[in-house]
Amino acid sequence: MHRSFPRIAALAATGLALVAAGCGGASDSTDGADAGSSSGSRSTLSLVAYSTPQVVYDELIPAFEKTTEGEGIGFKTSFGASGDQSRAVEAGQKADVVTFSTEPDMTRLQDAGLVDDFEKVSTSQVSFIVRKGNPKNIRNWDDLIKPGVSVVTPNPFTSGAAKWNLMGAFAYGGIDYVDTLIKDHVKVQDKSGREALQTFTSGTGDVLLSYYYEAITAQKKGEELDVVVPEDTLQIDLLIAKTKTAGEGTDAFIDYATGPEGQKFFADWGYDPPSGPLKPAKNLKTIEDIGGWKKLNTELFDPEAGSIAKIEEEAGVSTAK
Repeated sequence: MHRSFPRIAALAATGLALVAAGCGGASDSTDGADAGSSSGSRSTLSLVAYSTPQVVYDELIPAFEKTTEGEGIGFKTSFGASGDQSRAVEAGQKADVVTFSTEPDMTRLQDAGLVDDFEKVSTSQVSFIVRKGNPKNIRNWDDLIKPGVSVVTPNPFTSGAAKWNLMGAFAYGGIDYVDTLIKDHVKVQDKSGREALQTFTSGTGDVLLSYYYEAITAQKKGEELDVVVPEDTLQIDLLIAKTKTAGEGTDAFIDYATGPEGQKFFADWGYDPPSGPLKPAKNLKTIEDIGGWKKLNTELFDPEAGSIAKIEEEAGVSTAK
């Protein structure tokens, strides 16, 4: 497995004033939400992404198209659950740029010979989204398993967000804690992080396990809710890469997204820079601190032998990918 984060040291989350314009591109896939199209583009790039950063790319892409490097480039976009999107590209869905929420969704494409290296495009922290005023006084992981507390988190076998959420729980309390959380307190497991947010904002549950930036997204859209970052939590690394068949302009687009101009759009929606959270939790762990993706993805999420997979099956949740 190969991976590289070549631009991270040079990144800064500085804000630059940008002018947004309409985006374009041809649509050749039915997955996710597609951008419109424009004629006369010298190149059309396909962005296949996990669900939650759609609000960012809806602003970032038009701004990129106004740059010298982006002039004449159109876009087709597809957003959905991270695992589903990765498997779709593996199965043949056209993609020039891919951005997923977990490393295994990238290494799947490396193993398939479709991607060489990848890098971080942003980071976040596993957080608790709660009702306005935090009526159940949710402050830490132990509060999630108190009597009467109902938790929403996506299905880890379709959603990258869910894997991060449950690894955050595992990092805090081990597999016994995860067992109690899922079987006694998690009532709904949607397909993606964005669907889970919609379920929560529609009135289901007391707590939504999610990325910190999902709370900012919801607040910007007028939702009445608060966010709690527990003292003990896990850093989330969000990844971007170009495919081996990527068209003209792909490198320039990734440079823009990971550079200071593009990072302004991520920051506006609550995302942290690739270097890590700007306001980290008191006891913030990384995936490497708790064993790394290769080890944990097998031990926790392997459908045949994973300990969390077994818990989900016992709870009646599908582990089919």
